[in-house]
Amino acid sequence: MFSGRMTGSQSSLLLAQLEELHELAFIERPIRRSLKTAEEIDQLTVDEDLNDIERAVYLLSVGQEVQRASVISNLPILVRQNPAETFRRVVPKVREVLNGAGAEIQLAAAASFLTILQDDIILIHTHTYSILKTVLLHLNHRDTVVSNAWLETLLSAINALPKETIKQEVLNPLLYQSQLSHSLQARLSSCRILGKVACKFDSHMVKKELLPLARSLCQDVEFEVRACMCRQLESIARATGVDDTRTELLPELLELAEDEESNVRLAAFDTIINLMEMMDSDDRVHIVVPLVMSVCEEATSADKAVLVSLSFQFGKLCSGLEGFLSDEQKSRLMQRFRVLCVAGLQTEGNQTDGNNESILVRCNCCYNLPAMVVFAEAAHFLSELYPSFSSLCCDPEVSVRRSAAASFHQVVKLLGSNVQLVHKELLALLQDDALEVLDALMNHLEETLEAVLSRGENVTLDNKIPELLAALLLAEQKVGCSLRWRLHEKLLQRYSYLARLLPGEVLHQSFSPRIFIILTTNKVLPVQKEAARTFCMFLRYNRKHEQRQEMMERLIQDLAQGRSYWNRLRFLDICEMATEIFSRKYINKHFLMPALELVHDPVANVRYKLCQLLPRLRSSLRLPADKQLLQQLDFCVQKLLCREKDKDVVATIRKFHKRQEKDLLDQKKEKEETLLLEMEQLERQQTDGKLNSDKHTERKRRDSKTSLSATKSMSVSSSGAAFSSSGKEMRKAKLSRSRSLSSQPTISKAANSDRPLKVKELSGASGPGKSSNKDDSLRTAHFTMATQSTSSMPVLIRSNTTGLLDRASALEHRSSSSTMDHRTSTLDQRDHRSSAMDHRTSNMEHRTSNIDHRTSTMDHRTSTMDHRTSTMEHRTSNMDHRNDGMDHRTSTLDHRTSTLDHRTSTLDHRTSTLDHRTSTLDHRTSTLDHRTSTLDHRTSTLDQRTSSIDQRDHKTSTLDQRSKTMDRSCGIKDSQSRKLSINRKSNSFTIQSARD
Repeated sequence: MFSGRMTGSQSSLLLAQLEELHELAFIERPIRRSLKTAEEIDQLTVDEDLNDIERAVYLLSVGQEVQRASVISNLPILVRQNPAETFRRVVPKVREVLNGAGAEIQLAAAASFLTILQDDIILIHTHTYSILKTVLLHLNHRDTVVSNAWLETLLSAINALPKETIKQEVLNPLLYQSQLSHSLQARLSSCRILGKVACKFDSHMVKKELLPLARSLCQDVEFEVRACMCRQLESIARATGVDDTRTELLPELLELAEDEESNVRLAAFDTIINLMEMMDSDDRVHIVVPLVMSVCEEATSADKAVLVSLSFQFGKLCSGLEGFLSDEQKSRLMQRFRVLCVAGLQTEGNQTDGNNESILVRCNCCYNLPAMVVFAEAAHFLSELYPSFSSLCCDPEVSVRRSAAASFHQVVKLLGSNVQLVHKELLALLQDDALEVLDALMNHLEETLEAVLSRGENVTLDNKIPELLAALLLAEQKVGCSLRWRLHEKLLQRYSYLARLLPGEVLHQSFSPRIFIILTTNKVLPVQKEAARTFCMFLRYNRKHEQRQEMMERLIQDLAQGRSYWNRLRFLDICEMATEIFSRKYINKHFLMPALELVHDPVANVRYKLCQLLPRLRSSLRLPADKQLLQQLDFCVQKLLCREKDKDVVATIRKFHKRQEKDLLDQKKEKEETLLLEMEQLERQQTDGKLNSDKHTERKRRDSKTSLSATKSMSVSSSGAAFSSSGKEMRKAKLSRSRSLSSQPTISKAANSDRPLKVKELSGASGPGKSSNKDDSLRTAHFTMATQSTSSMPVLIRSNTTGLLDRASALEHRSSSSTMDHRTSTLDQRDHRSSAMDHRTSNMEHRTSNIDHRTSTMDHRTSTMDHRTSTMEHRTSNMDHRNDGMDHRTSTLDHRTSTLDHRTSTLDHRTSTLDHRTSTLDHRTSTLDHRTSTLDHRTSTLDQRTSSIDQRDHKTSTLDQRSKTMDRSCGIKDSQSRKLSINRKSNSFTIQSARD
C-alpha cells in the first residue's frame, strides 16, 4: 500500500514535469515564429538621416501597424518639439491613417490628442481645426471602448474651446444626435456633452437652448439615457441658477425619482441630494425629507445599489436636513444607519457573507461616522453610535477596519471630553494584525494622540496611558518585523510627536531605549534616519538634565566612538538633524567636538560625510564667542587638506575650503566697502573744513589788503612832508624824537635788529604777478627803517663848565654834531636811494605788467593761429575728401577725361595755394617762436635786474650794520662824558645856577 502511494506520487510528479515542458514549448514557439526575415528587416529599417518629422511622415505613409501606432503614441512629444510642422505634416497623415484603422490605433490617437489637450501645448485655433474635426468624426465609432475614448477627448477639449466654436461645431451635431433615430451610444454621448457644455454658457442660453434638449433626453425610452441625463442635471442646474432649478428642473427630478427603473430612481436621488444646498427650507421639508424617508424605508438588502448610494449620501443628507427633522424622523434615520453599519454581517460569530456591496456599504458608513457623530451629538454617542462604531472598528473585513481607522481622528476630535469611550477601539486598531489598518491609522496618529493625551486631568484616561504606550510599542515591533520599511518610517515619524505630549521621564524609560536599538541595529537607512530624528526630538524636549546627559553620553560612546563605521555615519546624521532641532549653543557644546574628532577616522566614507557636514557646523559658530571652536574647525580642515588621500574627500574639503575663502574674501570686501564709506565721509568733512578755512583766509587777505593800502598812503604822505621840509627842521625833529625815545634804548635796538629780516622777508614775498604788493611792502619797510634809525639817535647832554670843560664840551659837541650831521646826511642819502630803488622797482613792475600783457596778447594770437591752423586742417581734410570724390569719379566716368584733367590742374593750383598758406603758417610759427625767445630773454634780463636789486639790498644791510657800529661807539663816548659829568657834578650845578 505504501509502495502504491509512492508510485502514484511519482506518476503525478512526472505528469507535472511533462506539463511544464509542454508550456515551455508553447512559450518558445511564438518566439521562433517572431523572428524576422531579411526582407522584413529591410522593410522596418528607416534612414537615420531623417529628422523626427520626416521619420514620422515616412512611417505613417509606408510603415507597418506597429510603427504607425508608435508614431501616434509619440505625437505629444512631436507637438512639444515642433508644433507648427507637426500639425502641418504629421496630423493630416494621422487623420488619413485613422480612416479604417483598428481599435489599437484609434485608442492610441484618442489618448495622444487627450494628452495634447490636457497639457495646453497648442493654441485655441489649433484645437478647433486640427483636433476637433478628427474627434467628432470618430465619436460614433462602432466599438464602444473606442467611442468612449474619443468622448473623453472631446470633453477635455470643451474646456479650452471658445463659446462660438462649441455652439457651431458641438451643439449643432448634438441636436441631431439626441434624436431617437440614432444609436444608444450616440444619445449617451449627447447627455455627457450636454452636461459638460452647460457651464460654458450663461443661464439664458442654457434655459433657451440646452434645457429643452435635456428634458427630451430625460424622457428617452432607454433607461440608460434617462439615468445618464439625470446625473447631468446637476451641472445644468448650477448653470441656470436657483430660481430656474426650482421651477424647471426640480419637477423633472421628482418625476425621475418615481421611475420604474431603480437606476433612474437612484440617479434622481443622488442628484437631489447634491442639489440640496440650492433648495430653500420649504423644498427641503416638503420634497427632500419625504423622499429620503421613503428611500430609507423602501431600501432592502436585495437592492444593493440603492443601499450603497444611501450609505454614501447618509452623512450629507443628515447634515443638510438636521434642522428640518422631527425627533421621530431623527431616530428613524439613526436606526437606519445602525442597520447599514451591520449590513451583510451574520449575527452568529459576527461573520460576513462576503458580498462586495455589503462591504462597500459598511466602508461608506465608516466614511460618514464624523457626520453622524455631529448629527447624534457627542453627549448621546454612547447610546446612539458607540455599538455601531465598535462594530466597525472590529469588523472582520480589513477594508472596513481600514476605513474606520482613517476616520478615527475626526471622531476623537468631535467627542471632546468623552474621548475615553473609544480607548478600547484605539487599542484594538493599534494591535490589529493587518498592517493596512495600522497604515491608515498612522496618517493622522499625531492628531489622534493629541486629542487622547491632552484632555485635562482625567484620572481614568491617565490610568490607561500605560496600555496605550504598550500598544504603540507593540505596533512598532510588529511593523519592524515586517518588510514594509516605509510604514516603519512613517510610524517613527509620528512617534516623534510624543515628545510634546508625554513627560520626558516616560519617554526616557519606555521609548528611548527602543528608538536607540532601532538606530543601531536596523539596516534600512531611511528608518535609521527617522529613528535618529525621533531620538533628537526626545532629547530636545526632555526636561531632566541627568537624562539628557545620559542620552548624549550614549550617543557619543555607542555611535561617535563606536566600532562600526555605520554607527559613526549615523552620528553624523544625528549632527545634521541636530542643526535643525537644537540651538547653535547646544550644538557647539555637545555635538561639534565629537564630530570633529572623526577627522581621524580610518574609513573614507566617514570622513567624506564629515566634509559634507562641515558647512552646517561652520554656520552654527558665532564670533567672537566661538573663536576657539572655529580654530579647531580650521585646524581639522587644514589637516584634511594636508593628509587626505581619498579623491572624493579631497574634492569635498577643497570645495568647502574654497567656500570658506570666498566667505573671508567677502568679509574683506565688506570691510573695504565700510572703510571707503568712512573715508568718503572723512573727505567730505575735510572738504567742508577746507572751504571754511579758505573763506577765513580770504577774509583775512581782504583785511590785510585794506590795512596795507592805508599804510601805503601814510608812507607816501610822510615821505612828501620829509622832502618838502628843510634840513634844520629835519634835524630838530630827529633830535626831538631821539630825546623822546632815549628812555627806551633796548626796545629800539631790538626793533633795529629785526629790521633787515623784515625787509628781506618783504622783498622775498614779492614775485611775478604781485608787483603792487611788493611795492607796498618795500615802501613800508623803508618808512619803518627811517623811523627806527631816527629814533635810535643818542641823547646829547650839554654841559657848562669852566674854560677847559667848556672847550672840551664844545669840542665834544662839535664832534657829536658833525657826527650827527654826517649820519643824518647818510640816512638822507639812504632814503633817497631807497626812493630811487622804489621808483625803479615800480618801473620794473610796470614793465613786467606790460610784458605779461604782451604775453597774453601773444597767447591770444597763438590761439588764433591754432584756430586758423585747425581751420586749414579742416579745409585740407575737405580737400582730401574732394580728392577721393574726384578719384571715384575718374574711375567711374572714363568719357569725361578732359574735364577731369582740367579739374585736376585746378586742384593742383589749389594744392600749391595750400602749400603757400602752409609755408606762411610755418613762417608765422617761426615768428611766434622768435617772439617767445625774445620774451624769455627779457624775462632773464628782469631776473638779472632783480638779482642786482637783491645785491643792493645786501649793501643796504651792510650800511645798517656800520651805522649800528657807529651807534655803539657814540654810546661809549656818551658813557665817558657821563662819567666826567658825574665827577664834576658840583661844578656843573654851580655853573648852571650862575647861568640861570
